[in-house]
Amino acid sequence: MLNETFRPCVVIPCYNHGAMMASVLARLAPFNLPVLIVDDGSDSETARQLAALVRPGVELLRLTPNQGKGAAVLAGLAALGRQGFTHAVQVDADGQHQIEDCPRLLAAARAAPEALISGQPQYDDSVPRARLYGRYITHFWVWVETLSFSLKDSMCGFRVYPLAPTLLLAQRHAIGQRMDFDTEIMVRLYWAGTPSYFIPTRVTYPQDGLSHFDALRDNLRISWMHTRLFFGMLPRIPSLLRRRATRHWSATPERNGLWGIRFMLAVYQRFGRRAFTLLLWPVTAVYWLSGGEQRRASQQWLEAISTYAEKQQVTLPKPLNSFHHFLRFGDAMLDKIASWRGDLRWGKAIDFAPGAEAVINHATPGGRLILASHLGDIEACRALAQQVSGLVINALVFTDHARRFKQVLDEIAPEASINVIPVGQIGPETAILLRQKLDAGEWVAIVGDRTAVNRQRGGSQRVIWSEFLGKPAPFPQGPFVLAAALRCPVILMFALRQGRTLRLHCEHFADPLELPRATRQQALQQAVDRYAQRLEHYALLSPLDWFNFFDFWQLPEVPPTEEKEKEFRC
Repeated sequence: MLNETFRPCVVIPCYNHGAMMASVLARLAPFNLPVLIVDDGSDSETARQLAALVRPGVELLRLTPNQGKGAAVLAGLAALGRQGFTHAVQVDADGQHQIEDCPRLLAAARAAPEALISGQPQYDDSVPRARLYGRYITHFWVWVETLSFSLKDSMCGFRVYPLAPTLLLAQRHAIGQRMDFDTEIMVRLYWAGTPSYFIPTRVTYPQDGLSHFDALRDNLRISWMHTRLFFGMLPRIPSLLRRRATRHWSATPERNGLWGIRFMLAVYQRFGRRAFTLLLWPVTAVYWLSGGEQRRASQQWLEAISTYAEKQQVTLPKPLNSFHHFLRFGDAMLDKIASWRGDLRWGKAIDFAPGAEAVINHATPGGRLILASHLGDIEACRALAQQVSGLVINALVFTDHARRFKQVLDEIAPEASINVIPVGQIGPETAILLRQKLDAGEWVAIVGDRTAVNRQRGGSQRVIWSEFLGKPAPFPQGPFVLAAALRCPVILMFALRQGRTLRLHCEHFADPLELPRATRQQALQQAVDRYAQRLEHYALLSPLDWFNFFDFWQLPEVPPTEEKEKEFRC
């Protein structure tokens, strides 16, 4: 889902790099982006070369005298802001950046328009060792100044600025005007609440490249910049620590109460669902009052979907408050057990939405992949499919979470753990196992709405940003890459509580999901966008069935120790 107000442009600060500019513009030409060159007081020969490059789509802004890279970039950003552009791609004039990665950075900026998108340099042997070691020192101080590891590289000059927050920041604070600019503006944007996301990109240092880095003066400027930022960080410590409190969903500690779960399920086994539902109210009240983090996440979700529904002129089912949200979650936990015990029956407690049965019964050779979510109760469908038709659905789940509930579930319905594959153990061997199960006619279910715990090499998480309920949200790319690798039909499935019935919705998604090598990133973005749109559609049908009790639109930090988790690569 594209942002219709997204208007990007390129800004290139230039000081005596006239000989390189023609090749830089030629590499930018395929992207059809307007370009603004900012001549930062160059010599007369460079001025002549730059003037010869001006044409429709390429403008030139002159500064006199030389004011520094930071001043040139800010002057260019201000000029672009006055022309109505929303984002600016900063490219250095020396040709060291992999300009061909522009579409990747712009795709990330389009999906997360409020964020600063930066290249994360992948160096070859051409990088000067002194520059490389200096970057490590800056990385350390940036982590101190932000109390965060989320800024992976603050010195790369290949980035996409959101113009509104950047220009507002420049009006309120004096930013370094020279080689201290790139780092300072990223840190200050982070302080102001603008996140930064990173795209790996190759950086080379040309043998005949011209560098304006003054070892003495610029190192002194950078040292003074870090001094300013360190003391600027001190009064911000409380707010920075609050930002660190936003944890990855898997890092949220599980709530206590194993005895309570056992007691509630014992009531269900002895006295039935009505008694369970009666006791669910006071038990839920305790969890609702004591679970501040989950309660705030619930309230945030309900506010977001209510606001979006109002804009779309959609009437949501009532009641719609966080207490009933918690109640629905507790009721869904019982549905999981009741389905595995055979207490839920087709046609009574559960039925098909129009068209769903035809999708499921559609004859295709081999198995299928279910692209599910934490909207509704896919586990009940897994149980009932096996009981009614003998269909085996293998579930890829994060089993390290909700261990207490799983422990009780294993006691009461041990068959629920059969055909469960922990997501934490996914690797190439898992893909082979899934291929074997699909060939045997079994199905595989994987959720597409929770970002993975593991990270890419270099630290960035494997996510695709897509618009969800009117705001950009991170979705994991892993399920979609896996679906493409398995080369099987893909369907969407949602089991939603509508009235007193658990209704199964099912629709075709792809057959198979194609991710061509030449347009892989674009195809991946389109697949995630379609999934986000359908997730949005079904969420409006039953908003209380949303069981992601965390800030879905925020990409929380993952502790550095988790970078050691095993990666999945297809």
